Amino acid sequence: MENLVNMKSQLVNTYKSKKVFLTGHTGFKGAWLLKILHYLGAEVKGYALAPKHQHDLYHLINGDTICQSIIGDIRDKHLLKKEIVDFQPDFVFHLAAQPLVLQSYLEPLETFEVNSLGTANLLESIRDIEYAVNTILITTDKVYHNNEWIYPYRENDRLGGYDPYSASKACAELIISSYRNAFFNDNIRNAKHKGLAVARAGNVIGGGDWSDNRLIPDIAKAISSGLPVKIRNGHSVRPWQHVLEPLVGYLTLGSHLNQDSSRFSDAFNFGPHASDALTVLELIELVINDWGKGNYEIVESTQKPHEAGLLKLDISKAMNDLDWKPIWSANEAVKQTIAWYKTYFENPESITHFTEKQIMDFLNYE
Repeated sequence: MENLVNMKSQLVNTYKSKKVFLTGHTGFKGAWLLKILHYLGAEVKGYALAPKHQHDLYHLINGDTICQSIIGDIRDKHLLKKEIVDFQPDFVFHLAAQPLVLQSYLEPLETFEVNSLGTANLLESIRDIEYAVNTILITTDKVYHNNEWIYPYRENDRLGGYDPYSASKACAELIISSYRNAFFNDNIRNAKHKGLAVARAGNVIGGGDWSDNRLIPDIAKAISSGLPVKIRNGHSVRPWQHVLEPLVGYLTLGSHLNQDSSRFSDAFNFGPHASDALTVLELIELVINDWGKGNYEIVESTQKPHEAGLLKLDISKAMNDLDWKPIWSANEAVKQTIAWYKTYFENPESITHFTEKQIMDFLNYE
């Protein structure tokens, strides 16, 4: 418990009254991170595309009231740089992305533009800033060249990418490495105290995700409508974790980066313990059990695009160097996620308070 209390105190001490520039703040993970930063007392300026639906999490948490929201495209390098320079942030968290594997098969060029060149635009925006700023860029577990073996991937393993999404994120990592070496090392003018770190996380679950072709949203929509859940790749193993786990990891990384920008300007994996991974079938059975109703059917398609079947992360570096560790088990993550969706469908007016409570419960977990 002492470490968890220290974690909360560390985050408050790091981010209270600090300026945080957050890209992708209208998305699923971005809205959760926005809410956490608001809880910690940070001043947030968000930059992202407009939310697509009225029931998006950003609207449900009243995002416009807790940040300065700029609706813009990460590919618009001039607008992006202006908003960053005008704000003069202490921290930058880069979450803006085209985040869906299946969508990347439909729009490969857009995926590369957003995920690869968008990252370059962000780095170019802060390259000539003459004050200390720490930047945490979020990629994915899928940046690794996936051999589909049982061994968890470490941060220094080979990068790759079968599908356009994975490849675009691997390209982003090469861009980040290039900028770090060329412009953000301590021997370069204006680079001192500019931390530049990468966070890689696996599949996350949590309330407020309404993306298409995502397992938990598909389950929630189906069960709430009284329909069977249609699943593919039932035996695929994923490192499931609640969205709060990696987000607190990103914030913890930012805190360490603030203390020693040279030491922590590196890549870190964030995921559950290796023994806590679940197959898709195991996950859906947990969801149905926690919801108290529902059923599923397996859909096979000979035309479906390739998706990785097995992918695990080695999180020992984050645990040892950042003193970070997973808090909720996969079972607890599912329980918390389903509690959110059930609350939304039964009493949507209370979902803002419920979201805040889940954040407080997580940060005060004993």
